[in-house]
Amino acid sequence: MTSRFDLNTAVQARGDGSFDARFDLGWWIMRGPNGGYVAAVVLRALTDGVADPDRPLRSLTVHYLAPPVEGPVRIDTVIERKGRHVTFASARAYQDDRLLVIAVAAFGRPFVGPSYADAVMPAVPPADAIDAVDPNASPLGGPPIPMRARYDMRWAIGPLPFSGEQAGEIGGWLRLAEPRPYDAVLLTAMTDSWLPVTFLRLAEPLQVPTIDLTVHIRAPQAVIDDLDPDAHLLCVFRSRTLADGYVEEDGEIWSPGGVLVAQSRQLAVTFS
Repeated sequence: MTSRFDLNTAVQARGDGSFDARFDLGWWIMRGPNGGYVAAVVLRALTDGVADPDRPLRSLTVHYLAPPVEGPVRIDTVIERKGRHVTFASARAYQDDRLLVIAVAAFGRPFVGPSYADAVMPAVPPADAIDAVDPNASPLGGPPIPMRARYDMRWAIGPLPFSGEQAGEIGGWLRLAEPRPYDAVLLTAMTDSWLPVTFLRLAEPLQVPTIDLTVHIRAPQAVIDDLDPDAHLLCVFRSRTLADGYVEEDGEIWSPGGVLVAQSRQLAVTFS
């Protein structure tokens, strides 16, 4: 069976590197579709445009120029350069000729050489020891958010949102409510799937739309392929600076076994 995630991120080739897709209301947040979901749709087109399974995604940067609306979207992709090891590609997403998204990605073969991994996964209780958060009720607060029902969230790090505490770290265990195999497209969506860290310090929700999102896939492809689709991954997000209305957020996604699977960094703007 095809999962809702696959249906809602599907693309269809038009030819010459152009693809048709559709933004679905089920992934909406306060102002429009979730930025991670939008990035996942664009990445699906880029991946199909590159069409080289030996070169998995290494880096994706998405700039959000305007909020999409529900409905059809056209994504034009270009192979900017195909080197011996790395392919660079770009994408632009349009609705009615209105430019919404610009993205650049790098897909690369593994290189043989030295390696190290100094990052350590935070110590938290396992996912099965934590109750799932009700997506339509407290403690998340705020108005109903359709995207919350798309994920199974287990709160493990940081105080609850809108507590007013001066905390800069948030996160917990996460998987799709309708599990399917993990891949770069799903991991990209998950990097922008949690509540903003800024919400910890507030008394009520603000608009926090993403300006840009960068995702780095760090685990070897074999590790990603071996992840249990039913397993929760630990998502950790941190923020240290909010100035002039702009806030940064750094993210990590960990396998249950403590492998750093993906990293992210985004810049967002805050307003009422």
